[in-house]
Amino acid sequence: MLDAVLPGAQHLQNFHPLVVHFPVALLPGAALLYILAWLTGRESWAWAALWLLVLGTVSAALAVATGLYAEPGVMVARSVRAQVLEPHKRFMLATLALSTALTLWAIAARPLPTKGRLIFLLLLLLLLVGMVRGADYGGRLVYDYNAGGNACPQPIEFTQ
Repeated sequence: MLDAVLPGAQHLQNFHPLVVHFPVALLPGAALLYILAWLTGRESWAWAALWLLVLGTVSAALAVATGLYAEPGVMVARSVRAQVLEPHKRFMLATLALSTALTLWAIAARPLPTKGRLIFLLLLLLLLVGMVRGADYGGRLVYDYNAGGNACPQPIEFTQ
């Protein structure tokens, strides 16, 4: 069934690659809209940002869950696991924790906190820095150490 809808998924070792891009898109979108809402005073943008933050946090939880589930099957050397996989995991767990805290704060103070607003926005930017650092480690796992598996022989020839 999945092969009919997503034929490329048959080459995946796990579902982690299918979900990691959602928080990578949604959380920066939330930050951008929150900053624009703060600068312009447009509450509608703050509401849109809140929805992106909620969706980004939910998708981050799914990405973390699929990553933790996939971790034992990642075939990399112990040194790569220690130097690349572990920092990736720590950054992404911290990203999820911070996005969860910010989401709960934003829900409680709908749509954008008035007390501590600058701290909220700075923490949102810190979240993005941590997420980008963690994503960089994830990219290194896949592209430098073939942690995504050997689905395709190299070099890949073009076919129609």
